[in-house]
Amino acid sequence: MGSEPHSQVLVEETSSVRILTLNRPKHLNALSFNMITRLLQLFLAYEEDPSVKLVILKGQGRAFCAGGDVPAIVRDIRLGKWRRSADFMSLGYNLHYVMATYCKAQVSILNGIVMGGGVGVCVHGRFRIATENTVFAMPETSLGIFPDVGASYFLSRLPGFFGEYVGLTGARLDGAEMLACGLATHFVPSTRLTALEADLCRVGSSDPVTYASTILDAYTQHPHPKQKSACHRLDVIDKCFSRRTVEEIISALEREATHKPDDWISATIGALKKASPASLKISLRSIREGRLQGLGQCLIRENRMVAHMMKGDISKDFVEWDPRRLEDMKDNMVDKYFKRVEEEEGWEDLKLPPRKHLPASAIAKL
Repeated sequence: MGSEPHSQVLVEETSSVRILTLNRPKHLNALSFNMITRLLQLFLAYEEDPSVKLVILKGQGRAFCAGGDVPAIVRDIRLGKWRRSADFMSLGYNLHYVMATYCKAQVSILNGIVMGGGVGVCVHGRFRIATENTVFAMPETSLGIFPDVGASYFLSRLPGFFGEYVGLTGARLDGAEMLACGLATHFVPSTRLTALEADLCRVGSSDPVTYASTILDAYTQHPHPKQKSACHRLDVIDKCFSRRTVEEIISALEREATHKPDDWISATIGALKKASPASLKISLRSIREGRLQGLGQCLIRENRMVAHMMKGDISKDFVEWDPRRLEDMKDNMVDKYFKRVEEEEGWEDLKLPPRKHLPASAIAKL
């Protein structure tokens, strides 16, 4: 097995498997420009290499990946260099698109924190393995941004209106909950991961996806979500989060709270009231549009939205939290985030990379 130490993405090679480890443990493996560039380069190279049958992606330390490098992005915006960060985001969207349309099996092992941008590098792949250590969240609305990385595609396809709940509140889910709602495909106890990896590395050449699937099915468990889990609240979630506007969602939750007060509902209302008003409205609209779009369209639209947010021409929310009240974030302000960015700055819409060997599973996403 060869590997490169010191690098932010470690590479181990067996005869037919490549094991990639995100390696910035002190930063919870937050994705730097170098990591995104390297992952894209490796995934494209492995696709062309007939000896590679399977790609395993995992994280060093207690996180799989806690997201994008937010401090670096805020620094760029404050320095007036929003274009540099916007280019970094575009590169990430290209990586998500390649992973979603990948012709080989990607197995992501989520043994720890997986949040924000970190969700983007696993959720689009074929197999996503949660453990008892997994903590998932899309916390963007509490940071003055919105769930991107293709979230308007994958959140809108969770059962009922669970995606609106997860995307607007930033609720944390554990491994059992990820499995129950489909964000994870398998659940394997962390003590079994070493054996699982060794078995996956024995993949033959005939049908690697079926082989990986069979091995994973042999290891997987089906833990029940804990008693207080949001997975047991789907009826209330569907009743409230299906409402047309953020204000109506909050009112519906408040009505539920007066009938049957409980900790879960008050925590949910609290999370929405703490979040950025602009972010909540943009995120809700994004998820609703995503339900009717393919993944490519979602990424192109999210890329526009991110550029507007970084440019700060509509609201300074990402840096300054303005406007402060839901009623001050008017629909016409929300609309502006969904329009093309003005051309005079040489800004162009996202150009997704051409894909050659699309598997049937990928065509369904487009």
